[in-house]
Amino acid sequence: MKTMRSGRILAQLVTAAALVAMLGAAFPAQSEELEAADLSGKHVAVLVGPDFQDAETLMPMAYLANRGAEITVIGVEPAVHQAYNSDIKVRVEEAIENVSVDDFDALVIPGGGSPDWLRQHDIVVEFAREFTETGKVVAAICHGPQVLVTAGVLEGVQATCFGAVSDELVEAGADYADEPVIVDGNIITSRVPDDIPAWNAAIEEALAEQS
Repeated sequence: MKTMRSGRILAQLVTAAALVAMLGAAFPAQSEELEAADLSGKHVAVLVGPDFQDAETLMPMAYLANRGAEITVIGVEPAVHQAYNSDIKVRVEEAIENVSVDDFDALVIPGGGSPDWLRQHDIVVEFAREFTETGKVVAAICHGPQVLVTAGVLEGVQATCFGAVSDELVEAGADYADEPVIVDGNIITSRVPDDIPAWNAAIEEALAEQS
């Protein structure tokens, strides 16, 4: 494993299975203030394409995996994608055409340039639409809600996102607010990397409550 420099991991190829060993120490299974939820048996899909944002992708993966959830990185096709803001690379483990909404309890959509690329693919848009309509947890951060905009599932939904794309949410019928995290039904949205702790906690709580 490469050494850490200025808080960044250089030239790492990250798979879901390797992630807990790499980042799990940052998210202990128990907290002195609040006992972590047991997410054993929960299966989370993380939707990734080229130019993803590294922290918004890796941190929820580590956080949820360290609470017992099984993580699968999905995308248009099996591939290795690089973050736009670092040398970190993530492997897409399963193509969307080879998985089912029924396989997962939650869908996580990180930001960066990835969501705008992903929503150009009909199979991604249909998967996100179908997933949202099941009522299962859908969590998007930063530019991630762009996928939900294209899927047409934000009409009347309270949501947030990176400020530069807020107009897209408003045009899609969402009730936009500049808040760290917004939970409206099964849809959980956040704005920027600084919001990741609140976003992670909201996903954890929603998954724990989901039967």
